[in-house]
Amino acid sequence: MAGAEPPSGAAPRHPGPGSPPPARPVLLRGTDRAALAVALVDRLRRAGLPTGLTETGDFVHAIEVSPPLSVNTLYWTARIALVRRQPDLAVFDEVFAAVFADAPPLPLTRQAGNTPARRDDVHVPVPADTQPPADGRGLPWATLPPAVAPADPTDATLHTPERRPSALAALAELPFEDLDATQTELLGEALRATLTRWPTRRTRRHAADPAGRRIALRPTIARARRTAWEPVALVRERPVRRPRRAVLLCDVSESMRAQATAYLHLMRAFTLVADAEVFAFATTLTRLTPTLRHASAAEAIARAGALVTDRFGGTKIATNLAAVLDSHHGNTLRGALVIVASDGWDSDPPARMDAAMSRLRRRAHRILWLNPRASAPGFLPTVAGMAAALPYCDRLLPAATFQDLTRAAHLLQHLNTPAPRR
Repeated sequence: MAGAEPPSGAAPRHPGPGSPPPARPVLLRGTDRAALAVALVDRLRRAGLPTGLTETGDFVHAIEVSPPLSVNTLYWTARIALVRRQPDLAVFDEVFAAVFADAPPLPLTRQAGNTPARRDDVHVPVPADTQPPADGRGLPWATLPPAVAPADPTDATLHTPERRPSALAALAELPFEDLDATQTELLGEALRATLTRWPTRRTRRHAADPAGRRIALRPTIARARRTAWEPVALVRERPVRRPRRAVLLCDVSESMRAQATAYLHLMRAFTLVADAEVFAFATTLTRLTPTLRHASAAEAIARAGALVTDRFGGTKIATNLAAVLDSHHGNTLRGALVIVASDGWDSDPPARMDAAMSRLRRRAHRILWLNPRASAPGFLPTVAGMAAALPYCDRLLPAATFQDLTRAAHLLQHLNTPAPRR
């Protein structure tokens, strides 16, 4: 009959344009999805399916992005996220059916007679837990935690895995003498990767920049020719910044035998990233810049070691500093970051060290001294050479491990402010 209302409880066939769309049922409404995923993975593991943390995270993310509307959708979501090998499909189907079909738990492992033996079979049957879970140990269909018994104080089992540093981080804390050649090379490459940026300096050149404070006269006048010599459009410019020079001097004498190879890796990192000038010294000065630019770290360190003829001998720090200042490389020290890596044990008199460091202070932007002894408890710079050089240094940094070298590299990347002149 026209105008008759539909029966009670029946939805209209054609809802009006203003009526809200029918609500879609959500299967896991009010469920802790992370706890559900962890419980399901635990059942799969006890059944013999190798499911790891990556698969569990994928499953949680999948049901969070696309909440399943039916058990069938949940099945395919879990199967795609948790199963990686085709032989595991049978175990997964049995566990899923036992959990979500309201049926008693099915046998979760195939019997030996059901599957024909294969000569190349490498999958070993794993005994499964066929007993139904106890009360409170099933899948978490509600967010409220079940009542559990108090923990046994005598149970010393550690259920949470202990967090430990990575192998590379653990090696970085070891002294240089405890590392072999492979570990030193690995940490050297990691040190080079930490140098992502480098301090810059202001040059006398300028470049066009709308945010610049200075008005570029020539481009502004050239544009004014188009507007009857009225400077309608102002062209602004800013100073151009260039990477600041870096000069490294490394002590390779006998007292620095344990640290020499690690410091060469530090010098190579600065050579590749900051285009630094590097020198090694014991009793004489050796320039290593072209040698350390080799693509292979092992080859570069081997060639550098062969090039230094006075390696593991005496030490003349002041003499070699004066040699750098008097050579044609002395101009590279002007406005540069100078890093001296040495323990300060010098056979030259302290007065000569004072004179060389005074000259170096007048040219360099900053002077940093890396001392492997500085990290020792109760260290005091009482050695004659170190005590004479310390007043001219901006920083005295410890350098006994690769972690210390990494901290020094991070510090160098943020040195942009000028140092006060003495």
